[in-house]
Amino acid sequence: MKQTPSFSRWRPHPWHGLEVGPDLPRVVNAYIEISPFDQMKYEIDKDTGYLCIDRPQRTSAQQPTLYGFIPRTYCGNRVRDLMPGTECGDGDPLDICVISERPIDRTEILIKAKVVGGLPMNDGGEADDKIIAIVQDDPAYGHMNDISELPPILVERIAHYFNTYKMVPGKTNKVSIGPAYGFDHAQTVLAASMADYDEDYGHLLED
Repeated sequence: MKQTPSFSRWRPHPWHGLEVGPDLPRVVNAYIEISPFDQMKYEIDKDTGYLCIDRPQRTSAQQPTLYGFIPRTYCGNRVRDLMPGTECGDGDPLDICVISERPIDRTEILIKAKVVGGLPMNDGGEADDKIIAIVQDDPAYGHMNDISELPPILVERIAHYFNTYKMVPGKTNKVSIGPAYGFDHAQTVLAASMADYDEDYGHLLED
């Protein structure tokens, strides 16, 4: 019997048309919007799924890792409830920072990423967690299973970037970063974001 190849006739929407991951909650799909070599802020257009320029980076701060989001996730009330001091989720897919020992300068790529932890980011009252992961089978970091195993300087750089990249002279910084959390809490945040997605967008998958 001839097998039919599995493929999409049209390009799937990166947020709604891709799977969350191949081995949840440990390994997720990460759609990359920004590389560590970019001085622009890119973001997918939620209607079309195309990558667009959001804004030029105002400061000299440079993203220390690959950065994007996990498909079919959404930061809503359940994600908010996991972060004291926030009023709502940020209304976007769950963000992910992916560490790679080898430099990767391309965006709009899909990476199988091994989750090890995250950072709780409060952005003006909005819960905006940053999941931290490693490229699956990375030769230098691939054996690690928790954020506590990473070199502390890597986590420090990621936290510093997000704590400062929106700073504008003369204005109060509304961003605060809490202590990093490990895999156990990261999988709780991931589950909450998947449930938030199902509540708000699950009907899209049934059409």
